[in-house]
Amino acid sequence: MAAQEPRLNEEIRAREVRLIGYDGEQMGIYPISSAQQIADDEGLDLVEIAPNADPPVCRIMDYGKFKYDQAIKAKQARKNQSKIETKEMKFRPKIDVGDYETKKKHVLRFLDSGSKVKITIMFRGREMAHPEQGLSILERLADDLKDVAAIESQPKMEGRNMHMMIAPLAGAGKKKDAKQEAKAQGAKEPAPVGEAAPEEQETTAVGAALKAAQDAAEKAAEAAQDAAGA
Repeated sequence: MAAQEPRLNEEIRAREVRLIGYDGEQMGIYPISSAQQIADDEGLDLVEIAPNADPPVCRIMDYGKFKYDQAIKAKQARKNQSKIETKEMKFRPKIDVGDYETKKKHVLRFLDSGSKVKITIMFRGREMAHPEQGLSILERLADDLKDVAAIESQPKMEGRNMHMMIAPLAGAGKKKDAKQEAKAQGAKEPAPVGEAAPEEQETTAVGAALKAAQDAAEKAAEAAQDAAGA
């Protein structure tokens, strides 16, 4: 079953909304008419992204462009993939930096293995009044992983949880392997033609020193013989 599309612009029925700007700025609570006017003045859409929040959370965006970009990424993520496993990683709205980075590494490992990852933000008690905190984490994660993953389903509130599905981009793993192979080849790169390797240069230098010492000894012996003959 296809995911339900969010309400846009005049479809939004709330009297007031918590507004997030085009650049992600938390703008505060506005009457719906004022929020719509701000979006109209910027030539953008007002999109209801958390309808169950109190008040609902809306974001200003170019929804048509957003849908097009996500469709392209999702198509690319599905290409040449079969029997894809889905993993899940859970976050809290007030997660600290250390835990965030640890969980992000787990998500990266799942994506590298070809799995989709369901990202879940778990709200408790009064945290339900600030769904924008969970949304901020999802957007941050999506931005951190934009080179290796695409958003397959947008953030959506279900009860006390907010979910987002991401899928690995086709070819992302190959690019990573290619970079690692290039790095390994660089480490094994031979010395330029006409230039000896460091070990060879050292051996040559030692040999030259020994030969010079032998020549000097022979000349000294010859000089001694000439002096004795005289």
